[in-house]
Amino acid sequence: MADARPAALSAAAVLLLTGAGWAAYSTDVLRTHPAHAATPAVATGRALVVRTDVRQQTTVTGTLGYEGSYSVIAPSTAAAGAGTGSGGAGMITWLPAAGARVSRGKPVYAVNGQPVLLFYGAGPAWRDLGPGVIGPDVRQLNRNLAALGYGTGLAGDQFDLATEQAVELWQQATGLPVTGTVPLGQIAFLPGPLLVGQQVAAAGGPVPNGTAIVTGSSATPDVQIPLDPTLAPTVRAGNRVLVTLPNGATDPGVIAQVSRVAQNPASGAQNQPGSQQQQPAVPVTVRLLGGVRGSFDQAQVQVAITSAEDRHVLAVPITALLALPGGRYAVAVLGGGAGGTPSRTVPVRTGLFDETAGIVEVSGPGLAAGRYVAVPRQ
Repeated sequence: MADARPAALSAAAVLLLTGAGWAAYSTDVLRTHPAHAATPAVATGRALVVRTDVRQQTTVTGTLGYEGSYSVIAPSTAAAGAGTGSGGAGMITWLPAAGARVSRGKPVYAVNGQPVLLFYGAGPAWRDLGPGVIGPDVRQLNRNLAALGYGTGLAGDQFDLATEQAVELWQQATGLPVTGTVPLGQIAFLPGPLLVGQQVAAAGGPVPNGTAIVTGSSATPDVQIPLDPTLAPTVRAGNRVLVTLPNGATDPGVIAQVSRVAQNPASGAQNQPGSQQQQPAVPVTVRLLGGVRGSFDQAQVQVAITSAEDRHVLAVPITALLALPGGRYAVAVLGGGAGGTPSRTVPVRTGLFDETAGIVEVSGPGLAAGRYVAVPRQ
């Protein structure tokens, strides 16, 4: 079992001292009746000793958003040339609305009535792709064609006969000119699905020359936390978290990244009239494991970070602890009588304090799951 954590003890002490009568009772009992507890000066109830998982948590505030910052760039006229693909010279005839989610194989914009389709890949499209071309962009093309069901075994970096046949099937199914080649401007590569944030260009206007048409982010939700530097040593990548959304729903998550450097807040925020001086913070990124429902982008959320966990240990309510001199604790173990009279006081060693669940890890002579301990009656 883990040793007591000073930070957790100080937090628990605040809870223990909310009832002065309970603390006074504990001191009197142990001084006068070390083996048998007397009737307490405050009304008591009983609580079960359980065997469970105990987590030490810290609750902080974060901002809900989405991972990454993406831009869909139109090919430059010099690179694409007029009449190649749906890029180059022409008029924008359709754009996705802000908030739309564009996935693999779907249009990300349209030029002269022809869609430009989104494929997944780390590198951008930068040239025409056709028979004999070799490179990582061809590998990205092959993987997307296979994922969309237009070919099998298309994982290499060469545009061969199998690639050409798959391209023809894909072009026919999507209403594109069936050429067996992919001219620059017919597809756009992004690392994953695009959550559209802003239309930079305008439908009905000319295709911009090598600049952004739409911008956005990934569709993967995350939470950004400006963490107090004093808490940073207890937070590590991989720590589990529970995020409470504005509507009260909760989503599990995990710490994805903890910056090694504390950052100062934006200078503009500190220069606002009436603003208070803000302290540096350590940027922390949380990856959510569940699906966020509703429109909560940039909403403030509460994040309970699990910094330590002990599994399958004995635990009692924090309010069951009796304060002893020297920072020690005990619990009043109830006898088997119907009245629930405290039968003896047992010194305990404390482990993790789970303030979220209101329990504390304990061990001591005679303690076992299924026994009852005294707690102040609410």
